[in-house]
Amino acid sequence: MPAAAYPFIEVRIDTSALQPVAQRSPGVIAVVGRTPAGANGGTAAVNTPLPVYTAQSAAELFARVNADGSVAGTTLYQSLLLALQQDPKPSKIYGVRVAGDNYAAALAGLEAADDVTFVGLANEVTVGAAAAAGNPATGLMALKEHVETMSAQGQKRLGVAMVDPDIGKSNTYVADLTAALANLKSDSSRMVVVAARGATADAATAAMSAIAGYAPHISMVLKRIRGISMPIERQYSPAEIVGLSDEGIIPIIDPELIVGSSLHFSEGRCFTSDASMLYIDIVRTLDDIEFRLKAGLIGLVGDARITRAGMTRLKTQVESILGPLKRNAVITDFSVDIPVLDALNIPESAQSPTDTAIVTTARANRSVDLLVSITYGPAVHRLRVTLAPKF
Repeated sequence: MPAAAYPFIEVRIDTSALQPVAQRSPGVIAVVGRTPAGANGGTAAVNTPLPVYTAQSAAELFARVNADGSVAGTTLYQSLLLALQQDPKPSKIYGVRVAGDNYAAALAGLEAADDVTFVGLANEVTVGAAAAAGNPATGLMALKEHVETMSAQGQKRLGVAMVDPDIGKSNTYVADLTAALANLKSDSSRMVVVAARGATADAATAAMSAIAGYAPHISMVLKRIRGISMPIERQYSPAEIVGLSDEGIIPIIDPELIVGSSLHFSEGRCFTSDASMLYIDIVRTLDDIEFRLKAGLIGLVGDARITRAGMTRLKTQVESILGPLKRNAVITDFSVDIPVLDALNIPESAQSPTDTAIVTTARANRSVDLLVSITYGPAVHRLRVTLAPKF
């Protein structure tokens, strides 16, 4: 028998359309650094990422606050202060306390922090050694290994390091630095190296925080870095600026054409051997779009059917993700190609054997291929002006 009519109307509330889309801020940094053991190094546990919002929280977690309110600074604390000084500054800052100099263990503590997009070692200039024979990587090599491994596993990150600011000026300065840092070069464009000869503070953390403060598609050329200074006699000559930049090392400079005394990025390159992923903004933009696509499409997995309607829904969803980026001029244009949808748009009686095979394979494997093509319009880095005087 059919169910009784009473209570006449039944309402079920479907909240699936209210499910928020996962978001990942592209400007979250983690500063990993040394502090003295015990209470002299703060209240934070070692190898544990903790958010830092103010100078006071940085002092309580990673330094010793004296009875009179003064702070006995530590390496990590001083670097966190630099991160907080940048304008614009990152959306979130983590501090991670190292046990001794075991950076590998501290970096491992960041593996589950899935919002982190930048990682640096506080005031560390030792290149170190790669992991070998069961021994973990040391120094900046531990940073490189971390960002490359996590990026390969889907959590895209950039590592920011600096050259030793105490290395003096010489005729072989560029060649010496290039040779010393060769092992840090990342073939997946996951490292950024800055050079600030004579800098009075942690240029790597300041640079990392400055980069993270900007949207991913913004070029870093001539963007300002705050909180550090470089004696004029130790700043870079034009030849050194060009030489370091050509090697993928970003010199920090005080440009004469910018009024006042301030330090800026002279380039926007990654320390990489991959010419196709040379610039920081390209890497960051692609990382951001990749996450947006994954987060926006996850709801269709197990739901969208391999039919004309289902694949049209999939294409529309991709367009809704990329459309706002085009409108905001992050990208210039895009196109979405779904081969199985192209085949399904053809009446079954008119499908070629290739079309039929595409549909049959997709349904048998429950796997759909998408090709998303993006046109990216980067910022100008160099202007060539021809001045033609006439009488």
